[in-house]
Formats: sequence, C-alpha cells, structure tokens
Amino acid sequence: MTYPLIVLPFLAITAVLALLTARRPGFAGRMTASAIAAGILVVLTAVFDNLMIAAGLFTYPESLISGVRIGLAPIEDFAYPVCAAFLVPSVFTLLETARPRRQEARQ
Repeated sequence: MTYPLIVLPFLAITAVLALLTARRPGFAGRMTASAIAAGILVVLTAVFDNLMIAAGLFTYPESLISGVRIGLAPIEDFAYPVCAAFLVPSVFTLLETARPRRQEARQ
C-alpha cells in the first residue's frame, strides 16, 4: 500500500466530521482557527521532517510515495498535521454538543 492511499481515509474522515459541524455555533471561527493551526503545523512539519530526513533518521521508499516533495519530505507527510488541525476541533465540537451541560442536567 502506498502512502497516498494510507492518507485518503484520514482526509475523508476529517472532511466528513468537519462538515458535520457546519451547523454548530462558531463554525467559521473554528475553521479559521483550524486553518491557522494547520498553517503553523505545516511549517513545523516542513522544518522538522526535513531535518530528520537529512539526518538519516528515516527514509521513504520512492515506490511508495507520490514523488511530490517539499524539500526532502514527501507531500503525504503534511496530510496528518492538516487533518489533526481540523479533526480534533470537529470531534471536540461533536462530543461537546452531544452531552448535556451540567446546569441543564440539574434542572
């Protein structure tokens, strides 16, 4: 299995869960914050993945990657931090709205 195929389920789950929060309050702000976080994570991934690959800590077989790289890091490596930036707030939002609030539960 190639790295691009491994990434696809993560991207699909992230997209579905983010879309499920579209009707929840604060969607635009949440997506803006996620985009900013994703940008920061992509920069950090670019820096540290390139350093680790250059240091020889790990490599990627050419036959398993797309061939598109940012420096030495394959583009597939950047999907995970982007997914995390959108997936974590989406899951948190869905879980938060699924449980009753303490004050409402007491009444």
